[in-house]
Amino acid sequence: MTSGTTAQAAGDDEPAAFVVPGPEPAPGHRLGPEWTPGPDGLLFRRGARVIVLDEHDRVLLVRGHDADQPDRSWWFTLGGGIDPGESARDAAIREVREESGVVLDPAQVVGPVFTRSAVFDFFSAHCRQDEEIFLARVPSTAFVAEDRSGWTALERDVIDELRWWSLPELARVEIEVFPEGLAALVEPLLAGWDGTTSHLGLARE
Repeated sequence: MTSGTTAQAAGDDEPAAFVVPGPEPAPGHRLGPEWTPGPDGLLFRRGARVIVLDEHDRVLLVRGHDADQPDRSWWFTLGGGIDPGESARDAAIREVREESGVVLDPAQVVGPVFTRSAVFDFFSAHCRQDEEIFLARVPSTAFVAEDRSGWTALERDVIDELRWWSLPELARVEIEVFPEGLAALVEPLLAGWDGTTSHLGLARE
């Protein structure tokens, strides 16, 4: 978690002693090279995610944990960082393939249905990620078991499992789910996307 204090640059009328610095990124952080220091001092990257639904209105999610907090785990949507020169949609499709083995046809992917920013601690680093979240429908047979061959070393360390969840089951999950309230967010999308991108704001996780 980070402080809500906003850092300001010192001006002619404000001595430098009154400037509140932002948090410093962890030196030699263990995250990927796509994480770079942002203007607020947090490690930053742009991300793309996909709400993957099957014909039974189940959503495919990942459960992971922080290697520095092994007792805490959470469920989250498939996705990850956007590579330089890559569109958010292309990144979303690539990440789904790498994490789950599910190959999405670009025509299956609509959105972004949501955008959001998340601030969180991971691997002892303060991070902020700006996300575009897409929606795709696939047959349930598209994912039957994990295929770790496309995972990065970090993903192999921190991803625990993937599985389909019905929305009623997901609403009753006792551990954290990101984005928060995901079951309620997905419910209106079951009949299809209306073309409106909803902005979920900033989440402090």
